[in-house]
Amino acid sequence: MGRIVTEQDGAVGRLTIEAPERLNAVDAAMLDDLAESVRRLAATDGVRVIALTGAGRGFCSGASLDAITGPATEVGGDTLAGVSRAIGAITGSTVPVVALVNGVAAGLGCSLALACGYVLATESASFMLAFTRIGLMPDGGATALVAAHIGRARALRMALTAEKVSARTAADWGLVAESCPDDVFAERSAELLAELAAGPTRALAATVAAVNAGSLADLDAALTREETGQSRLFTEPDFAEGVAAFTERRPAHFEGRAAPAAG
Repeated sequence: MGRIVTEQDGAVGRLTIEAPERLNAVDAAMLDDLAESVRRLAATDGVRVIALTGAGRGFCSGASLDAITGPATEVGGDTLAGVSRAIGAITGSTVPVVALVNGVAAGLGCSLALACGYVLATESASFMLAFTRIGLMPDGGATALVAAHIGRARALRMALTAEKVSARTAADWGLVAESCPDDVFAERSAELLAELAAGPTRALAATVAAVNAGSLADLDAALTREETGQSRLFTEPDFAEGVAAFTERRPAHFEGRAAPAAG
């Protein structure tokens, strides 16, 4: 079972996604815990910045397949609802939230990172919208978050091809604020958190809120569109095939949709 580990280190609140055996893939309960933990830390006296990271060698590999498959699509629906709550808690935090991306950030994991006000990634990390590989569309606000960071063309490139983007490329594109060599990641993380924790907390939070309002004004609508679209895709044969192919470690053979007859 995965969990969200919450700690306070002086002025720094720390949240760790902990399910290392599955590269920190999350389920509905973990997403609800994450949302509540962000709100609780932001309201804790003395906490002036929140750091979000993953346990082990990954940041977050997305939603656990167990959380979005099963005999009833309500299972996936619970996860989608949890996604919206977690993204909303991060983007609406009253203190800055920093993503310390220590490994793969795929699918929902990419969205969780980009929802944060500042993303620092180790050079061995990667970012990926892997949804189409299992017959799904991006969720977690990715259709708004990724485009806001890198523009429509690159957002669609990531979403349509499920390309793995290295941290260096992500920094060059503007997908993340900064990447650094693995051997100085801990030192740079501590330095960044100390700098933000010593800053004017209310001014920093107001700055993030203003930038989010200007660049992510469509985020709530995007989450709603994604939830509607994803719920439909959960029932499609291509999703069942995508999950089967992933589980069996083979290429997927999607049915797609036949072109309309000419004439």
